[in-house]
Amino acid sequence: MRDTYQRDINYLRVSVTDRCNLRCVYCMPAEGVKALPHDEILRLEEIETIVRAASLIGVKKIRLTGGEPLVRLGLESLIQRISNIPGIDDLTLTTNALLLPGHASSLKEAGVKRVNISLDTLRTERYREITRGGDLATAWEGINAALDAGMHPVKINTVVMRGFNDDEVVAMARLTLNRPIHVRFIEVMPIGSSNSWTNGRFVPTEEIIAQISSKLGPLLPAKMSSGSGPAKYYQLKGAEGTIGFIASMSEHFCQSCNRLRLTANGALRPCLYDSREVDLKTPLRAGADLKELADLFMDAVALKPDRHHMLEGWRDKSRVMSQIGG
Repeated sequence: MRDTYQRDINYLRVSVTDRCNLRCVYCMPAEGVKALPHDEILRLEEIETIVRAASLIGVKKIRLTGGEPLVRLGLESLIQRISNIPGIDDLTLTTNALLLPGHASSLKEAGVKRVNISLDTLRTERYREITRGGDLATAWEGINAALDAGMHPVKINTVVMRGFNDDEVVAMARLTLNRPIHVRFIEVMPIGSSNSWTNGRFVPTEEIIAQISSKLGPLLPAKMSSGSGPAKYYQLKGAEGTIGFIASMSEHFCQSCNRLRLTANGALRPCLYDSREVDLKTPLRAGADLKELADLFMDAVALKPDRHHMLEGWRDKSRVMSQIGG
């Protein structure tokens, strides 16, 4: 399915819950956000139906997100069902890894091919500060469990913030030297309630590259076998893993954007930074069939803007990132 700018829309990010076991400072306010009532959240079978409808318009890749997706009961069952949908050939998961130690093997068996893990620091106290209470050792247990389960590539997403963790980019890059870990540095974005906290913390990708190159040597162009997305990948000489850069702010990648987002309460969102949404839950619960749902997907695709407008600030006054889907 192509949008009005001739981009092939084949990727759906599915938020399976608005709940999370962390309270990261750039994602939500300290008090958290009020969780939606259970009856407003899509049921597992409803998510499966929506994914089936998405496959009819050419969606092939599904990424399950949250909140934190692993807090959703029955997730492995949903993964198995999505894995059996004709046309879906790539099923992945974004997680903070805290619950991966007990789930990595079963997730792999159910059909998850690889994981993206959010990790912004290698320092225990700093991790506790940025996540408001998270345990770094447990996160590393989760990363190791994903590697042991064969979820390759295992990607680590690091949001770089000036004055907070920009002094760790070299240490994060070193993780790629001796293990098949793929670290991706992401420019901080203003997302809802985080605007005030992130103000003044932006670090451009070119500065991150310069730091790494000066300490570890030149970055050689590299390719990822699958799931490369908007990142540009490089590799240190002789390294097992790769280093990716997502320049969301300084070099937007909208011209190749191929994704839609499904919120936990059934709204289809064509762009993270565009508050327009198409309601799928109401027609689904009123009896809409797959063809009718597919038509609604086409309506959402038609709404996709040519590019985001992050530099103008967060426009959505009713949602923060955890409520949309990471």
